[in-house]
Amino acid sequence: MTEFKQRQTVGNAPEGVLEFDGHHYPDGRASDPREFGWMRGAPPPADKRVTFENETVWAFPQLRWSLSHMRELRPTVQVWRGRGGSSQLEVSNRSTEVDALTFVDMDGRSNRFDEALFDTYTDGILVLHRGRVIYERYFGALEPHVQHSCQSITKSYAGTLAAALVHEGILDDRKTISQFVPELRGTGWEDATLRQVMDMQTNVAFTEDYTVVDKSYRYEYLRTVRKDGVHGKFVYKGVDTNVMAWVMSRATGRSFAQLLQERLWLPLGCEEDAYVEIDPGNGMPRAHSGLNVTLRDLARFGELMRCEGCWNGKQLVPASVVYDLQDLDHPAKPDLPFGYTYRSQWWVSHDELDAIEGRGLYGQNLYIAPKAEMVIARFGSHPACSHIDRIRRPQMQALGRMLRA
Repeated sequence: MTEFKQRQTVGNAPEGVLEFDGHHYPDGRASDPREFGWMRGAPPPADKRVTFENETVWAFPQLRWSLSHMRELRPTVQVWRGRGGSSQLEVSNRSTEVDALTFVDMDGRSNRFDEALFDTYTDGILVLHRGRVIYERYFGALEPHVQHSCQSITKSYAGTLAAALVHEGILDDRKTISQFVPELRGTGWEDATLRQVMDMQTNVAFTEDYTVVDKSYRYEYLRTVRKDGVHGKFVYKGVDTNVMAWVMSRATGRSFAQLLQERLWLPLGCEEDAYVEIDPGNGMPRAHSGLNVTLRDLARFGELMRCEGCWNGKQLVPASVVYDLQDLDHPAKPDLPFGYTYRSQWWVSHDELDAIEGRGLYGQNLYIAPKAEMVIARFGSHPACSHIDRIRRPQMQALGRMLRA
């Protein structure tokens, strides 16, 4: 690992270092990708290159550069914003107040809001309150016009599209997957219903493993996956999302990127194009993790969902789709940390703010809190993201309480 700068020490531990699971990492300041000079030069020096071939794309601290540059690393397809002007996000700056907010994390430590952003390796954060931007900050490689990997927030976009198609009668979530996609007969999804796929309640022989090559979005691979028991219990797995995207494309004749463009990007008046990572052989989208968007456009999607699918007087997503996410009477209640349930590829918190969340690996988060009239869009590049909620969750709830007061 490249050497990193250390700040002043606290006690015997250097302040510029954080420890997770016995491993030490430079913190959010010390790992700033601008200081490392990744991929600069013509060509970049060998020790500054970030590629899949040298296995540095997901390594830390290179990760802090790569998540804002996926278009340079993988084949992608455009999600066009159109020729019209972008919709306006009014600004009512409360940065000083938000930065000074203090909260207690899940380990009992007191934190300032702004300092916690570095301890959670935040690349960018934008807060909307009643539709207005009250807070917006960027770090490292991210800028307002730059798209960042959503990772598994992509699933929430896909799940919203699927739920809308069900509401419109284009899809029937009671039908089995093989009725939509005959190519999946004989696979683990043959007798799974679309609803079971949308809620990740299938039992197929697949294990979510981020340390191996990802094949979960490839047509050929999906046709080899077999059943591993009775469907009906929640198990988190990206293959279900990619099967769901295949169903949507087969039913509509539109690709995942086209559905995003026509149903969300154009009518929302997004500021920038998005892009979706694809299989170069056949164009299959990485619907489970491959969407890349700007922070402001992510916030627009969050505000759309907070407003029950309505944007500037137009119903872009059926309100029933949003209502369904927070229905406490769903039959499947998975045993998940912090009391979450999972519906239509969204995490439902059941917390004091009735928040729903899109969540992604390395710290991506879209936190929509109706009771605080708040949306938090956040991108990150955390080296050990299983630890992030010990700070991030109480941080978001504290901000919601402040805005709700």
